[in-house]
Amino acid sequence: MEPEFVFILFGLFMVAILYSSVGHGGASGYLAVLSITTYGSMESAWLKQHAWCMNLVVAAIAFFHFYREGYHNSKLTIPFIVGSIPMAIIGGYLIVDGTIYDLLLSICLIVAAWRLIVVNRNEKENTKLPKFKISVPVGGSIGLLSGIIGVGGGIFLSPILLLKGWATPKGVAATSALFIWVNSLSGLGGAALSNQLILELDILIPFVMVVLVGGFIGSRYGAVIAPQQIVRKLLVVVLLIAAMKRIFELF
Repeated sequence: MEPEFVFILFGLFMVAILYSSVGHGGASGYLAVLSITTYGSMESAWLKQHAWCMNLVVAAIAFFHFYREGYHNSKLTIPFIVGSIPMAIIGGYLIVDGTIYDLLLSICLIVAAWRLIVVNRNEKENTKLPKFKISVPVGGSIGLLSGIIGVGGGIFLSPILLLKGWATPKGVAATSALFIWVNSLSGLGGAALSNQLILELDILIPFVMVVLVGGFIGSRYGAVIAPQQIVRKLLVVVLLIAAMKRIFELF
């Protein structure tokens, strides 16, 4: 096994631990890791689809743990999902130019870093559910962006839920996990409909194996205790390096 591939597996493993601890699938982190390796030169469809597959595994495990602990509120989650599914399919169906994809991905990675730096967990228990007419458009907008970029949308949904006071931190984690899983599956469906589905199983299987273990560890830990701040800061560095790398490649 080549040293770079070992580095990738370790990076994906660590991303899965961190992201799953807050109910996320980790797609933006996976894209960051892949972007600073030779896989960063792969076409956008390849990157998106492999990130979505890893999302499906990790988000499912995360949802299981947070749901089992009683943090999921279907009344909060369903409206966002209703809005996101059709838009995520459309986003996954679209064939995005390489330059546009690099720019959008870079913005996405910077937003992810910003979220980890700025958004502190809201610990208050008194929350209020958003109205359906608000949840659906928000979910749809995030779904479309997620389908285009190749993420599950948790990095966009979570800060909104926290800042608006629509859920407690672990309620946000449960909602985000299910939202991410649905968006990732919808994105893959859109890619299949547009004949863009290109999955390399010999590469995907090792990826899935390491994120499965990382996702189990992280989500089980996160369902009880907040994620470690040091790891969050390290991830911010990775996200920003990956974003800058892709931006510089545009010029």
